[in-house]
Amino acid sequence: MRKLLGYIRDHINAVTRTALFAGAVILLVVSFPKEGKFKYEFQKGKPWLHEDLYAPFDFPINKSEAELKAETERATRDLKPYFQLNTQVGIAQKENLQEEFSRLWTEKYGSLPSSMPASRRNRELANDILDSIYHKGILKPDPVIDGKDLDFTIMLLVNNSAREKQLNDFFNLQQASSFIYHRLAQDDKVDRDLLSGLLINHLSYDVIFDKTKTDSEVKKAIEGISSSKGMVQRGQEIIARGQVVNNDDFMILESLKQNYEKQFGTPEAFYSILLGQAILISISILVLALFLHVYRKDIFANNKKILLILLLIVSMVITASMVIKYDVRYIQLVPICMVPVMIRAFFDTRLALFVHLVTIIIAGFLVPNSFQFVFLQLLAGIVAIMSVKRMEHRSQFFFTALWIFLMYLATITGLTLIQGGQINEIGGNTITNLAINASLILFAYPLIFILEKGFGIITDVTLIELSNSNNKVLRELAEKAPGTFQHSLQVANLSEEVMYVIGGNALLIRVGALYHDIGKMDMPQYYIENQVTGFNPHEELTYEESASIIVSHVIRGVEKAKKHKLPEEVIDFIRTHHGTRKVEYFYTRQQQENPLDEVDERVFTYPGPKPFSRETAVVMMADSVEAASRSLERADEENINNLVESVIDKQIETGQFSNANITLRDISQAKKILKNKLLNIYHARIAYPEVR
Repeated sequence: MRKLLGYIRDHINAVTRTALFAGAVILLVVSFPKEGKFKYEFQKGKPWLHEDLYAPFDFPINKSEAELKAETERATRDLKPYFQLNTQVGIAQKENLQEEFSRLWTEKYGSLPSSMPASRRNRELANDILDSIYHKGILKPDPVIDGKDLDFTIMLLVNNSAREKQLNDFFNLQQASSFIYHRLAQDDKVDRDLLSGLLINHLSYDVIFDKTKTDSEVKKAIEGISSSKGMVQRGQEIIARGQVVNNDDFMILESLKQNYEKQFGTPEAFYSILLGQAILISISILVLALFLHVYRKDIFANNKKILLILLLIVSMVITASMVIKYDVRYIQLVPICMVPVMIRAFFDTRLALFVHLVTIIIAGFLVPNSFQFVFLQLLAGIVAIMSVKRMEHRSQFFFTALWIFLMYLATITGLTLIQGGQINEIGGNTITNLAINASLILFAYPLIFILEKGFGIITDVTLIELSNSNNKVLRELAEKAPGTFQHSLQVANLSEEVMYVIGGNALLIRVGALYHDIGKMDMPQYYIENQVTGFNPHEELTYEESASIIVSHVIRGVEKAKKHKLPEEVIDFIRTHHGTRKVEYFYTRQQQENPLDEVDERVFTYPGPKPFSRETAVVMMADSVEAASRSLERADEENINNLVESVIDKQIETGQFSNANITLRDISQAKKILKNKLLNIYHARIAYPEVR
């Protein structure tokens, strides 16, 4: 146990890296639905490329969604809505009528015996009219019958017994009121005013739409629709090799696929599927790890960057898995292309493409028609990566979203046509889903900002902000050490030109060059480019003291950069721009004037480290030749050539580029560019005649 703990402690970085990859595999396996996958890929209108296929078991031929939809519409269209007759409404209203009539009659005519015959006549007429109305029924308006003809048939439920009725078999309130006035007009011996108001006040709906019963009947009708249209017997030939998959073949194959995948519900099948998913996902993640190990060792050695990459892959695949579990039709809404866009923002084009491939391959295990999904997402991802090659403007995300949408639309159109379909088969829902998918790419911008701050990884957006000469640190450098600021600008221009030719991150090298000498702000007068009065403070110091001050600007620069929270990638330029070289002038003078004394080389040597990337190596070259060129008495082509060659050859001799991924060919090209740029800077100007 102690040995194991000791090994973990000594190899904590490798153990953590392994745990990250293993954790990603576990999360992906857990998120995958445990369903079997049909092992054959097929498309309508394309040849069957596998061996002759025979039915492995009996299975029904499922109807298409269009067929089921048409049958459902027919079944629901022919279904009559149900209305409920509430007989208690009429009974209650007639009882209330008796009480109300007695009260109103007494108030108006009193209770004298002489009024009893008239009272009885009016009461009987009122009862007869109300009986007639509620015998027919008063239909309550409902959207289900709005706009229907009077002969429209409904089902009337009376005491759980249903019978067909037409709308004109019932009163509405207006018709019931008219009926009352009509009946009263036929008898001039009754109090029409009293009875009309009384009867109208006792009208109430007693035929009401029964939504529960209607929905129940609709459900029964739909459930009664068969989802299949025939059977395929075990051993029956389904399709032969090379045969074109027509509509009927496609439906049979789809039915076999659905029934085949349903059979993976046993515990044995569950563990088999789990093992298969674990193997495939592990291989996919292993391939990613091998790619990083072989081609991007800098990322492979940085667990924080590995975590970011795996987080993007896992989160996108889990999102796709959740959407598929909810409804596979919404898979078009999942913004798969957001992964390569964000990887490109943090790293490079090649890694973005490879991570995108791994993501869509893993997600392809989830979706139906895996080939189409992978093909569609691959093309869209390539377009997305190319459209954000340089993220210098926020508007690029809008153009990226547009290009992704157009690629989706074009690819979907092509796939539809080669499958024998028509362009009009691409529904509005599909186009809307693709548009929403592309629009979601815009959320990559705030996510990049959040992840950049969370993981401390620099992006082009941040580099653009840092390259602004009005940045607080650069403004301070320009005020305190104007000579150093001008030197930094020249180094940035030279470095950027070299990087454009030999390849690399031109934006990063520009920013690194602008900040590489910020340590000179604390004691600017000790650096010759800032000495404007002719006084050199080094004349009052020993050579060791002078060297110590010169060397200290590297340490001071790193401290100042950390204080202002500059990214580590920028701080690397401050650390490495002198490498492990010596302060040659003071070191040589110390040797010359004290030949008998042993010189402590550590005092005259920069702390390093040496440049470890082509960007930091180029800044070292540009910094040295630009500074040395200022001491040339005559900046002609020969002197500049000799200067550049001698300075850079000296750096090669002292092994300053031994840790950087820069070749001799790159260095040769860098020399050529630096010579041309310095000649342009120091070119001779025409002497214009003096104006008198």
